[in-house]
Amino acid sequence: MERKQARITRKTFYARKIKEAVHLLFFQHHRKPGVKGWELKRRLGSNYPKMLNILDNYLEKLDLQVKTIFEEGKTVEKPTLKHLDKARFYITLRGDLNSEEAKLIGWRIDDIAGLAIAISFITSKGGVVPRKDVEKLLRNKLPDWRVDMNIKRYMQSGYLGEDENEQLYLDWRTRAEIDQKELVELILTADLKLHEGD
Repeated sequence: MERKQARITRKTFYARKIKEAVHLLFFQHHRKPGVKGWELKRRLGSNYPKMLNILDNYLEKLDLQVKTIFEEGKTVEKPTLKHLDKARFYITLRGDLNSEEAKLIGWRIDDIAGLAIAISFITSKGGVVPRKDVEKLLRNKLPDWRVDMNIKRYMQSGYLGEDENEQLYLDWRTRAEIDQKELVELILTADLKLHEGD
């Protein structure tokens, strides 16, 4: 009887903590969505990574995931609790958007293409590029009047950031939502297919 009661109590405890994690992750509390590891640790306890794993398993059924972004976009192979405390956690899509779902986010296909071009260009240049270089590249693909508007939109949405020297860099949302390596590979593959048709 006591073992059964202990299991129920533990199950209730985990359910309450996971519910609290959902509230922290789904609702924006700061300028940036998501939540820092130290905030999760403070609210959920030091075993918050275990809670996030359980939550991630539940979200898999909904094609969502808990995504971990480390400081300044660093990649950490075997993160320690210290790394996780400094990281930011988001809820993102697990799979890819299809064309119908992409329409629902309210962006035109050429806006999304411009974003892909900007991100892949900045990635290929090591992560920081003068704004004027990105504008010049986008002017080859988009009408002039859309370029400045789109760059502002990409920055307001958190995909690109700009420093005091007018250098563009990949911001938090790119690091959270976009697999940059896969994007570059897709672009290279598409480029190879285009050249095969020549």
